[in-house]
Amino acid sequence: MKAYVFPGQGAQFSGMGKELYENEQAKTLFEKANEIIGFRISDIMFSGSDEELKETKVTQPAIFLHSVILAKTLGEGFKPDMVAGHSLGEFSALVAASALSFEDGLKLVIARANAMQKACELQPSTMAAILGLADEVVENICNDIDEVVVAANYNCPGQIVISGSIEGVDIACQKLTEAGAKRALKLNVGGAFHSPLMEPARIELKEAIENVTILPPVCPIYQNVDPTPNTDPQKIKSNLITQLTGAVKWTQTIERMIADGATEFVEVGPGNVLQGLVKKVNRAMPTSSATTI
Repeated sequence: MKAYVFPGQGAQFSGMGKELYENEQAKTLFEKANEIIGFRISDIMFSGSDEELKETKVTQPAIFLHSVILAKTLGEGFKPDMVAGHSLGEFSALVAASALSFEDGLKLVIARANAMQKACELQPSTMAAILGLADEVVENICNDIDEVVVAANYNCPGQIVISGSIEGVDIACQKLTEAGAKRALKLNVGGAFHSPLMEPARIELKEAIENVTILPPVCPIYQNVDPTPNTDPQKIKSNLITQLTGAVKWTQTIERMIADGATEFVEVGPGNVLQGLVKKVNRAMPTSSATTI
């Protein structure tokens, strides 16, 4: 069984999607996206600087567009048995699996990026990668801190990202290092994604998600907050709303997809970060990057 996975924020690079533009279908979709967004995001993707690509209003739609347009150009070769996306990638996965239209998916991603940016500006906050500790140790230490700090991304065994207030993350990094973490590395991000500090963004995005049409996907989707096979549109919506403040359970997602019969993983979008994470869960699992016909 073939599992397709879609990357999230951080996978962007200058030149992303440029080769896709030569495909007529892809060109049409890029131009449609430029129209919806109101500026030529394709130009920034193909030749913009790293700084331009880091802007929130650019990063999330750019990664979404690269992933979704690549999936659309795979033609008959794209027959997913299951899909999943890391954080933002969940929206790409839903469009690729025909649960969400291209236009609605893009509009939701833009709304999500704007809502997250606003939430980041309300309170200074950050994230940090913790390497070499068991999940429970990280969770217990975060729970004992009298500040907002939570386990936000379960990326692979031995790698968790924590998220919260600057003070909370600083205290947690110190305590986790004392508990034996190999590294506690603060990340260069704009805010505390997938933590309670994203509650204003969750409220703002909730209405947009509730009003959008989501159809049953062509195959099960394994979502970040509930990594079990799902094809129910209402449950998909509920999980999407929870995602902004809930943890990305990526380790559990990959483990469950393998348990459910996945025999290979194909990453659709910029970079190969997710392939590396799959290998950390199961070294023997074949992985590859999707390429246009």
